[in-house]
Amino acid sequence: MARESASEGAIQRTPLHALHVELGGKLIAFAGYEMPVQYPLGILKEHLHTRGAAGLFDVSHMGQLELVGDDPVSAIETMVPGDIHGLDDGTTRYTQLTVDDGGILDDLMVTRDGGRLLLVVNAACKDEDIAHIRAGLPAGHQLHELADRALIALQGPSAAAVLSDLGSSCLAAMPFMSTTEDSLGGTECRIWRSGYTGEDGYEISCNAADAEALARLILSQKPVAPIGLGARDSLRLEAGLCLYGHDIDRSTTPVEAGLLWSIGKRRREEGGFPGAAVVKRQIADGVTRRRVGIQPNGRLPVRESAGLFDENGAAIGAITSGGFGPSVGGPVAMGYVEAHAAKAGTVVQAEVRGKMHEANVARMPFVEQRYYRG
Repeated sequence: MARESASEGAIQRTPLHALHVELGGKLIAFAGYEMPVQYPLGILKEHLHTRGAAGLFDVSHMGQLELVGDDPVSAIETMVPGDIHGLDDGTTRYTQLTVDDGGILDDLMVTRDGGRLLLVVNAACKDEDIAHIRAGLPAGHQLHELADRALIALQGPSAAAVLSDLGSSCLAAMPFMSTTEDSLGGTECRIWRSGYTGEDGYEISCNAADAEALARLILSQKPVAPIGLGARDSLRLEAGLCLYGHDIDRSTTPVEAGLLWSIGKRRREEGGFPGAAVVKRQIADGVTRRRVGIQPNGRLPVRESAGLFDENGAAIGAITSGGFGPSVGGPVAMGYVEAHAAKAGTVVQAEVRGKMHEANVARMPFVEQRYYRG
């Protein structure tokens, strides 16, 4: 979900920095933070370990926010196309902060928790998002950054068993995109059943002071290994999930990006969010380009910014994310192509180092999404 690139200014560290160093993490500047791109296991094995067992990710660089006031649901619906009024208490929805031309300022998670909303926004967009939301709030509302909270993600088919052993047995029965509070090994946590890998799993918020002890406890469980940003990226790419600043940004609309599913029927009809007129028009008339999966033939990965061409050599789009898919066993990518070329199976040419390489438009996700539906 993040525009995950280094931002200007002093590099910050998460509460798990010392643990990353101890575990041999290779640290890089990322979205303004010093973060582990991989551990000694290596990106390929970290990726496969998450798919086969469970991986623990530090995502404390993300922004955790609390929106309170007279009517926080109505307030946030003036800024996002998601149906937040339709959320039951204790459930979460993926949506976007949009602007007047339909472009995406950021994507985020919104949780209804009693009379307040909990938001999780991307690290590189955090300051801009906070300023944007605060500027749009009516009187009687406040947006607080929960800067004293850490956030970790436990992902993979063994995640439910691990967390149930450390906390309440009911954690295994939590539906996808729901939240609860529980104690894990004596640490009080806010737990969501969600993630960014396509696997079943959880995102866990706790006090920053408790984060290292909690991470050590989870890592002491046999199925769990520490996982860095490199595998996080390949996992989300195989799962067909957007990366802000690459696959979605101010120049893309939710409809072009294939995110219409995140805009409920009521919001499509009523509007009331920035860019609603553009979204309605695109729903009615169609779009000129679409985000699609790209499956290169052969073994050569096709990276971001590579041009895409039809069989006659005419430019039809570009790659926005690409690399090797360890679970697929070959290269995978996504990007935007002209609408006439968006049908799965369409043969395209990708330009890599000045040479054309054949690829096919493919359905996403590239691997089965295994979210727990109950």
